[in-house]
Amino acid sequence: MSKETAIKLFEQKEIRSIWSDEDEKWYFSIVDIISILTDQPTHQGARNYWKVMKSRLLKEGNETVTNCNRLKLLAEDGKMRETDVADTEQLFRLIQSIPSPKAEPFKMWLAQIGRERIDEIEDPELGIDRLMGTYLRKGYSKEWINQRLKSIEVRKELTDEWENRGMQKGQEFAILTDEITKAWSGYTTKQYKSLKDLKKENLRDHMTNLELVLNMLAEATTTEISKEKKPKTFEDNKRIAHQGGTIAGNTRKEIEEKTGKKVVTGQNAKQLDKNIDKEIDDK
Repeated sequence: MSKETAIKLFEQKEIRSIWSDEDEKWYFSIVDIISILTDQPTHQGARNYWKVMKSRLLKEGNETVTNCNRLKLLAEDGKMRETDVADTEQLFRLIQSIPSPKAEPFKMWLAQIGRERIDEIEDPELGIDRLMGTYLRKGYSKEWINQRLKSIEVRKELTDEWENRGMQKGQEFAILTDEITKAWSGYTTKQYKSLKDLKKENLRDHMTNLELVLNMLAEATTTEISKEKKPKTFEDNKRIAHQGGTIAGNTRKEIEEKTGKKVVTGQNAKQLDKNIDKEIDDK
């Protein structure tokens, strides 16, 4: 498992973190988080706090503690040492168990998110409005956002079709998606994300309009072929995923031939924003 380490800052204090290519998620040092939230004066004090807290949570049957990983992070002495780490979900669960004024804002935020999700279940339009607002705050254009929302609808139709054919969420969905992506773009999903210098980010959020359109064409075509062919096995579904992706891939090649430019770009959303700003300044 190849990893990339980084330092995150919280209130000007360091939080050691590590990226896992295998899991496609960030892991954070639990001791560093505890040190900040509980105002521990020393690293050893934070370690002792975590030791007591971990023992208490284990007695309570807390699965978060049981599932925490130990990964090598850079220690104070400059050596790589095994350290208890947690992913984002585990970290939020642990924060809920820390009686600290600094932890309270996180707890309030989690409660707010929970309420919003319940509201969205009762009224799905709230979720769409919230998503629109999020993209607008990130600087996306309304045209791109409308395209992105359409891509979500197309994706949902495809995953519904896969479920109807007995495919399982998780690994099977991921393999089928990979088959479509590679057939139309020439890259696996992981290679595509690497091209755009992405990690946890959603690949579609960093596609150009043309990339989104071709991805939608690939997924919509796969859905239609599947409805007609009614595949019964995983391998049948995989072949159809390749067929759907290939149709969009042929379209990509024709566009590239006519324009002389590559459709699949290594630019991510931040770089695309810079290009847009430059075009405006040039005018």
